[in-house]
Amino acid sequence: MDKEAAPEEPIAQVQQSIVDSFQCLGNWMARYEYRIDLVRSLPDFPDKWRTEANRLHGCQAQVWLVAEFRDHRLFFQARSDSAIVTGLLALLMKVYLGRLPEEIISHPPDFLRAIELEQHLSPNRANGLFPRMEQIRLTAQAAFVAELATAKQRRQKTRRFLPLTRPRHPNS
Repeated sequence: MDKEAAPEEPIAQVQQSIVDSFQCLGNWMARYEYRIDLVRSLPDFPDKWRTEANRLHGCQAQVWLVAEFRDHRLFFQARSDSAIVTGLLALLMKVYLGRLPEEIISHPPDFLRAIELEQHLSPNRANGLFPRMEQIRLTAQAAFVAELATAKQRRQKTRRFLPLTRPRHPNS
């Protein structure tokens, strides 16, 4: 996976920026084209990632999601065989890529409701979108729990191996 940088803007600001962009675009054809433009900005998704292990079920289209936990942050790559679904995934990547797991957990994708996306999707696409969002959240929860466990192990090792020393008195 490419070495993406951690985002500078807070999640809430990125979500609001998407809402503002959709409101400025006005009609749904312009909004659809905006999502397609987002797809073009996504990094390459190698064929080797299009495996059954990376495939997310619950959507009419095929969807693949790859997550990497690096430097305490989650980096996602996602694709679909459908341009519409890949555009929806691109919106999620714009918000959640390179975030700390606790940021992802504490910021649900409410912006999707604010842009009234569900109203302009077929029932199958709308139903398939929520499992994608849930998978990102579950991945963040798993990374958060793993990071807590690792930190706990480090603390235990540090406690176990620190030599006991007495403070020295300045006159001794």
